Amino acid sequence: MKEGRIVTFTAQKDGVFPAVCSLDCPDQCGLLLHKKDGMVVKIEGDPDHPVTKGNICNKVRNMTARIYDEKRLAYPLKRVGPKGSGQFSRISWEEAIETITTRWRTLIDTEGPTSILPYSFYGNMGRINVEGMDRRFFHRMGASLLDRTICNSAGGVGYNYTMGGAFGTDPEDTIHSKLIIMWGINTVSTNMHQVVLAEQARKNGAKIVVIDVHKNQTGRWADWFIPILPGTDSALALGIMHILFAENGVDSSFLEEYTVGHEQLREHVVQYDPETVSSITGIPVESIYRLARMYGQTSPSFIRIGNGIQHHDNGGMCVRTIACLPALTGQWLVKGGGAIKGNKGFLEHNKQVLQRPDLLQNKQTRLINMNEIGKALLETKPPIRSLYVYTSNPAIVAPEGNKVRQGLAREDLFTVVHDLFLTETALYADIVLPATSSYENMDFYTSYWHHYIQLQQPVIEPYHESKSNSEVFRLLAAAMGYDEPAFRDSDEDMVRQALYNHHNPYMQKISFDELAKKNYMKADVSSFFQGKMATPSGKIELYSQAMADKGYPALPTYIPLPEDGPYPYLFVPGPNHNFLNSTFSNNEKHTRMEKNPRLHMNINDAAKAGIKEGDTVRVWNDRGECELIVSVGENVLPGVVVSQGLWADSPQSKHFVNALTPDRIADMGGGATFFSGRVDVAKC
Repeated sequence: MKEGRIVTFTAQKDGVFPAVCSLDCPDQCGLLLHKKDGMVVKIEGDPDHPVTKGNICNKVRNMTARIYDEKRLAYPLKRVGPKGSGQFSRISWEEAIETITTRWRTLIDTEGPTSILPYSFYGNMGRINVEGMDRRFFHRMGASLLDRTICNSAGGVGYNYTMGGAFGTDPEDTIHSKLIIMWGINTVSTNMHQVVLAEQARKNGAKIVVIDVHKNQTGRWADWFIPILPGTDSALALGIMHILFAENGVDSSFLEEYTVGHEQLREHVVQYDPETVSSITGIPVESIYRLARMYGQTSPSFIRIGNGIQHHDNGGMCVRTIACLPALTGQWLVKGGGAIKGNKGFLEHNKQVLQRPDLLQNKQTRLINMNEIGKALLETKPPIRSLYVYTSNPAIVAPEGNKVRQGLAREDLFTVVHDLFLTETALYADIVLPATSSYENMDFYTSYWHHYIQLQQPVIEPYHESKSNSEVFRLLAAAMGYDEPAFRDSDEDMVRQALYNHHNPYMQKISFDELAKKNYMKADVSSFFQGKMATPSGKIELYSQAMADKGYPALPTYIPLPEDGPYPYLFVPGPNHNFLNSTFSNNEKHTRMEKNPRLHMNINDAAKAGIKEGDTVRVWNDRGECELIVSVGENVLPGVVVSQGLWADSPQSKHFVNALTPDRIADMGGGATFFSGRVDVAKC
């Protein structure tokens, strides 16, 4: 396969060109980039995109401020001062590659390839640049493997136990819903096009219910907001089941034909009576009855399952439990009914040929959970001696942040960071490499919410000397002497390979050539829920023998959160409106829109602690501390405090909320437990 079979847009200095939003966001918008004199001067939504239809968020509308930010990295750098000092000098790419590979060859010879660890996540959702040449390279090396579980793994595994894979309702069908439950998701800030679709449904009579720990923008938008104590969502779902069975609100014919375990479930949920569930969740008994009856009597009913509820010690079981609800009322057979946790199963491409795990054959390696990166850098034996970080910023996004930074500060740790900016992590690097933006690369994108795959062709030239992930790994492979043909594949080659021989029935009509013509194509989901599910039984598994075999309760079960120290408040550091994790937190325009980091606190708790609106408060536990401005009110229940956003951090700002979060591993999938920590709060 050869480069250049399709025409890129970089040579055209002026015009309007199609693009894709690369952010780790379910909406994955179609975009139009306006170019003048070779530079992007305006970004707008593509009005022809079938789902996003020209609507985009402020984050992306102001993306030009990010790609042309004067602080953006333009050249490779090497550290010339202490780690964390930010003292660097410019070097050439040749020196950078030689420095990296010389150090790695020495480590491989003296301590083995597992002394080297890649650390990445989906700061860019382009499949080629986050799970292509990089995976091939580290497989070939035999480096330690990274378990990339910081985001949706716990809930994904839990949902799969019930449904057999990441398959859910087509969001375009939710305009037909009559009841929409946003469960543990700040949809207005993190899935805005689901809000647009819900508004269409609302005009046709739908009611919108939001269940969350914080009355954020989505809670204020709802017809009914239900505040809930963190980590108790599975108890609420089981309480709904109790009422549905008790009041004959279930679809018995659906349960007989499409599920296994409904009789066991009926007996099991007797213990979750509304009074018991109320004492667990903080939700009044009458509200539990009202919600259950609304759900049982309204069709189509749709549940949007959010990311937040899985970031608890019981997060996998929580999502698994909520995923059972649509089956009880037969909503999977109703247009606009069902649920979405994620839809990436419809767009599964050929990961084997893209990532080439066969290159790892006969190599003895180890698996490091990314949520435990601080512990891994400080305690793993044999030790990690080199860290290569790309499309992530662990010094700000990883839990137990002080432990992470202590590990990064090790003088014997050789760290390379490839990024657009000198991030908090890059301050600890020995070598810093400048990265391209997504608009400078070819890549393909698969949404984990809607059913469209999209192609990004390069629109602008690389910024100064910046290079893409795949280009850097080709250079590293050549310098390491890896001469397998896989390292000579172009980005176009890899896209073609990923879209060929994938054995995905939903993508049979999708090919590279067709995608290049149309920019986006929809998976054919017409066969979903016809025939067998991908579970062991071929049905929706209300009772899961697979779970029992792995030591989990076979039936949905409420499991309380573990103790987390002698602190009075459950702490939930959720997302904010204008950042995406740490992305944009260092850009002046976006921080100005978000204003300042705040801690939301119940009015009764604040009164007891002598705290007033606008006070600066110290938030602490045995892991660390930070300082935030408090917002006092009734947006959270007593005993709960909520912050929003991962703000750029410095010793002066003291906004580092992940200094407080635990690095315990969730019940399923190796997931994170960001929202299961406890803190104390006092006025500074």
